[in-house]
Amino acid sequence: MWLSGFFITIVLLGAIQGFIISTLLFRSKVRKLSARLLGTLIFLIALASLNIYLNTQPWFVNNSYLQVFHALVPWVIVMPIGPLVYFYLRSSLEPDMILSAKDRRHFYPVLFEIVPQVIALIFFIAVAFGFPKTVGPAIGDFIDSFNVYADIPRWLSASCYILFSYKYLNKQDTRRLVESKGNLSDYHWLRQFIRLFMCFQLIWLLHLVPYIIPTTRNQLLDAVDWYPVYVPLTILIYVLGIRGYLQLQKITVHLKKEAKPGTLPEELIGSVLQTLFKAMEQEKLYLDQELNLATLSKHTGIAPKTISAVLNQHLHISFNEFINGYRVREIQARLLEPQSKNLSIAGLAYECGFNSLPTFQRAFKAVAGVSPTEFITNEHKTT
Repeated sequence: MWLSGFFITIVLLGAIQGFIISTLLFRSKVRKLSARLLGTLIFLIALASLNIYLNTQPWFVNNSYLQVFHALVPWVIVMPIGPLVYFYLRSSLEPDMILSAKDRRHFYPVLFEIVPQVIALIFFIAVAFGFPKTVGPAIGDFIDSFNVYADIPRWLSASCYILFSYKYLNKQDTRRLVESKGNLSDYHWLRQFIRLFMCFQLIWLLHLVPYIIPTTRNQLLDAVDWYPVYVPLTILIYVLGIRGYLQLQKITVHLKKEAKPGTLPEELIGSVLQTLFKAMEQEKLYLDQELNLATLSKHTGIAPKTISAVLNQHLHISFNEFINGYRVREIQARLLEPQSKNLSIAGLAYECGFNSLPTFQRAFKAVAGVSPTEFITNEHKTT
């Protein structure tokens, strides 16, 4: 009895530590994408650990209102774990990486996790409108069975992504990483990171097999409960969370040492420029009429002051000049297309992100050296 009390205390402390570390990671000012991916990963593990603790507490289990609350909240969210691991590794070694719409599709299976909560919500709503409660036990049995066998696709999903992550790391050229400042230490840390997850997957599998077999399930839970899984999870919270946070702090110190008064470190400049070019050339953010420095900063995770400093000091242009340059070049390209002959210049200007004609006229002449009309006339002469 005292041993289970000791283990549940460890699980609770791990959950608390996980929430603290995830908060610190979300507040990180360097490598925001990788920090937030790791923060989300740690938060989900901490949430699942808190769920195990609450289910052992009489004050929680015997309170009907808290049980309704428990039934409607997804405490165990495992399907995103694999994608979070994979994209954390990528974003750590590719600091300019942006999580695209295609990448976000990997997180769609999270909807699988809320099936029990949706069913419970429908049942509570139906009861509120007079539906008989007699189906309650049947729904409860279904949710219990779902929670048991849902661990199979959860384990498979996490294992596949961890395997992808391992292969991705093995393809990295360590010589190239040595030449790119600071990335080699990231590489060694990430190899430890993925090995820890591989060890956990093995531990989980050893617990999962007897758990999904009805004849051995109760014996397993009576003997060891979920502690063989959740105690290692607590260790993951401490090791991955603290080590990941310290790795970000090391990068912060490295950047501060390299930075001279009034200048930006070369690594940061290159990373910012790559991110900005990607946002413009691949995602075409300049087509948004509402785009401004604040929204671009929010999208890229780069501070507004940093964006302005890089553009002013290294491209020698302002933010507006940077955006309008892309807009004008887009208009020039469209004007050369045969299907655009029937479109008005004003219509093209609005489609390409300008929100006023005077601004468009000034920007076009500043970039092209001629007015839009002169540009069209010159193109017709050459053709």
